[in-house]
Amino acid sequence: MAVYPQLATGALSQFPIVKRRRTRTVANKAADGSSIKLADVAGGSLEWQREYAALSDNELAALEQFFTSMEGSLNGFTFLDPSANLLAWSEDLSNTAWQAGPMLQVAAGVKDPRGGTGAWLLSNSGAASQSLTQTLNAPGAYTYTFSVYAQAAQPTVLTLALGNQSIVTTIDTSWSRFTLTAPGDSTSNAVTFGVQTPAGSAVNLFGPQAEAQAVASAYKTGTTGGVYASARFRDDIFTFTSTDVNRHSAVVNIFYADIL
Repeated sequence: MAVYPQLATGALSQFPIVKRRRTRTVANKAADGSSIKLADVAGGSLEWQREYAALSDNELAALEQFFTSMEGSLNGFTFLDPSANLLAWSEDLSNTAWQAGPMLQVAAGVKDPRGGTGAWLLSNSGAASQSLTQTLNAPGAYTYTFSVYAQAAQPTVLTLALGNQSIVTTIDTSWSRFTLTAPGDSTSNAVTFGVQTPAGSAVNLFGPQAEAQAVASAYKTGTTGGVYASARFRDDIFTFTSTDVNRHSAVVNIFYADIL
């Protein structure tokens, strides 16, 4: 798996980030003058403009080497959107993107920390702990942060899991956001994120989020997820500017289209 390199800080990008989404509509004009218009789902595209500043020699070399190995815009690679929640259907925990344990019931319509009803009740009726997870086809060698809001009517514990790493947190009647930052499995091309609830527990959950960076950002709704397996460089020339000793700047444009 060819994957876009992270910076030494564990981040994928710096600010500002420009993200453009383009859509396409197919129009068919009939002989009587009427027309039919339909959205061409496969014709959409995304483009990210990344501005880097104060890159070290090693960071610049990693970017330049990766660009060369991809032969500019010729070859595709896996790119994780730095502006998105990598998890799909973060506000629909009953979606098939999520894998729930056999004794875990997931119910919608719970009051969330934002005052709405977007939280979910996870009820474990089994005699052992149960998990709710989502697995992404993403590079295991990255540093990730997994975060989630949790609350319970009775104090209990909740385990956050990221790849082979996990932490146990204590939750109570107040909504709190819990985070876990860790690398995935460097030998794997997939990373699993999720929570585990103890036997007999009932936990309210809201806003699960995965990001390829060392800290959690503000929660963003995830629908389609943020992993793009066939992204490409838009340009065939990599240019940079050296601003000081061990300091460089560059602009990188990345393109993704459903049809490629």
